[in-house]
Amino acid sequence: MNKKLPKEAYGGVSGKDYIPYITDKSKTGSNFTVLIIGIVLAVVFAASTAYSGMKAGLTVAAGIPGSIIGSAFIGALAREKGILGKNIVQGMASGGESVASGMIFVLPAILLINSQVTLLEGLAVGIGGVLFGIGVSALVHNYLIIEEHGKLMYPESMAISETLVASNAGGESMKYMGIGFGISGIITILTASFLNLTNNVISFISETFYKWKFEVEVNPLLLGIGFIVGIEVSLTMFAGSILSNFGIMPLIGYFADMAANNSTVWNNPAMPINQMPVNSIAGSYVKYIGAGMMLCGGIIGAIKLIPTIIASVKETLNAKSSTGSSSSMQTIILLAGIVIGFLGGFLVSGNFIMAIVGAIISLLLSLLFVIVAGRLTGTIGTSNLPVSGMTIASLVIVTLLFVIMGWTSTQDNKSLLLFGTFIVVAISIAGGYSQSQKVTYIMGGDKNEMQKSFAIAGIVGVIVVVGTILLLSNQLKITGDNAPFALPQANLMSTLTSGIMSGQLPWVMIIVGVFIAIVLYFLGLPIMTVAIGFYLPIATTSIILVGALIRLFIERTCKTEDEKEVKVSNGISLSSGLVAGGSILGLIGIILQVIGVIKGNVPNGFAASNTMAIILLICLVIFTALPIISSKVKNDE
Repeated sequence: MNKKLPKEAYGGVSGKDYIPYITDKSKTGSNFTVLIIGIVLAVVFAASTAYSGMKAGLTVAAGIPGSIIGSAFIGALAREKGILGKNIVQGMASGGESVASGMIFVLPAILLINSQVTLLEGLAVGIGGVLFGIGVSALVHNYLIIEEHGKLMYPESMAISETLVASNAGGESMKYMGIGFGISGIITILTASFLNLTNNVISFISETFYKWKFEVEVNPLLLGIGFIVGIEVSLTMFAGSILSNFGIMPLIGYFADMAANNSTVWNNPAMPINQMPVNSIAGSYVKYIGAGMMLCGGIIGAIKLIPTIIASVKETLNAKSSTGSSSSMQTIILLAGIVIGFLGGFLVSGNFIMAIVGAIISLLLSLLFVIVAGRLTGTIGTSNLPVSGMTIASLVIVTLLFVIMGWTSTQDNKSLLLFGTFIVVAISIAGGYSQSQKVTYIMGGDKNEMQKSFAIAGIVGVIVVVGTILLLSNQLKITGDNAPFALPQANLMSTLTSGIMSGQLPWVMIIVGVFIAIVLYFLGLPIMTVAIGFYLPIATTSIILVGALIRLFIERTCKTEDEKEVKVSNGISLSSGLVAGGSILGLIGIILQVIGVIKGNVPNGFAASNTMAIILLICLVIFTALPIISSKVKNDE
């Protein structure tokens, strides 16, 4: 058994010529024990993600922690301890988490508009979204996973693959993963994700004449992702953040200062426009420009992918006679998603026309953004997948259609949000599914095994999340400073739909974003990558760039190609450990915080200063770079 992934896993060969980690096609991963472990982890990750996401607005991707925890369970409980079974388990863990991280964006918003959601309504739109998202993703599997091998890096998929190999083989990969895990674990425990003993955000904000913001979040997980994705993607994302924070934000702030005293922020009547702080400018205006950019980028990307979609459909239909069950299963899942989508439309709508129109627009938007989500997962991973941005864009379109049709009551808004839940579940499940299928491809597993297991996990996740929301419904309705659940994403979605229906929304911002995206397209620049950087906090994109700069420095200082190959490989293993440590301990910390086991301190004095965060960043960079730089090329490499 090899101790490392083949170097071709990261590119350098055609996807069709790639030789996977496991070459024995007779080996399978799925069995009864693996399935039970996977379902248990799907339940755990779905429930914890739903609870922590609604409580604090924070979620953690389950691929890395699922692979490590699943490997431990399989090692302890299963007779067959193969790596393919561990892969199935991590995929199922990701399936449960993916459903939760999407569903909590929209479904609780129904409670915030003083309406109710039933168990049957939640299950219909959730399960429909899961099956449709998996079915559409399966259509473009060959393009995204195989044809684009080496072009789409799938950073978190590679981190999961490294984790699985390290758990299976040990050796150098496990050594560097262990170093990364330790570094990430220490910093995560010290900061807000766990004990909150020290500040980990370097922050410079100007609220005067030229309003701008620059921040760096000292987050080892994000730094590890930056190392994996490399300088080109990281720098392009950061360019979007520069445009947002040093171009658009100061411009809006400049003109906002000239506003009359009786002019207020569109979504906060208590705040005069000329008194808006930087964070309000970002949240109330700049963010919607980013949503417009992603909307336009998504449409352009989907139009460009139409030939691929058609080819994929034809390939699937032609494969029926030769591949039988695999093609049939893919078709059944997609058709089931479509059928449940229409049946759900009739269930949640107030009339026949709304059911047909709502179902069709939901399926079309889901089709668009599922493909976009699959591709973006290959660029930045699921942890930074802008699900909220794509959901905002979708809800804007659907809500505008509802307004045109005259459907503007509270009951209509509820139906709209249920259609939105279908869309967001399809988007979020597509990211997790594409990530898991890339791991399956790299490891040499059966894509049909993963498809079936992921579908089961997704359905289990829907049941758990809908049940959790219904159980907590009375608490979720409480608003104000002392509300037990913050529901940041759901609050945004309810504000968005209600604002459009009442005629109050910054349409100018969205249209500006659309035209910025068009300019990027004409210049030949990657719209979605720039838009992600524009939309995400600069604290996130800056630390990703730091990770990419560490990799660039190591590559430039290597004297030979062999040295470069070894050090980059060890760096990716260490970065995988950073992602693993940040994911697992971050998840544990959030759960312990929201259930009250850990209260968390409020840093004060020097511990709360920028200086402390800068010291933390320097330590993170040094302790990440030194082991990689000092690694040697062995004679047997």
